[in-house]
Amino acid sequence: MSNKTTNRPSHRVYAVTKNGERSIWQPIGAAWAHADGDGFNLKLEYLPLNGGEIVVRKPKATIVETVAEDAALDAALEERSLRSAAR
Repeated sequence: MSNKTTNRPSHRVYAVTKNGERSIWQPIGAAWAHADGDGFNLKLEYLPLNGGEIVVRKPKATIVETVAEDAALDAALEERSLRSAAR
């Protein structure tokens, strides 16, 4: 399996929980589509412990939101990688 984590993710990963009639979408990671289109590599920062569904979606089309989400996710992924390497 090739490592696609050096490229920009093709999808976002969310934990979706219900709060009454509302759904709360919490970003928890990113996904990279395989070149053959038959699967994904996932990088998860968090796992839902409250029975939430894990949902994989393409990023929103708005550039400002996508850039802000990408920067936040990239920073979180880098911080986690640094913490893992320090162990």
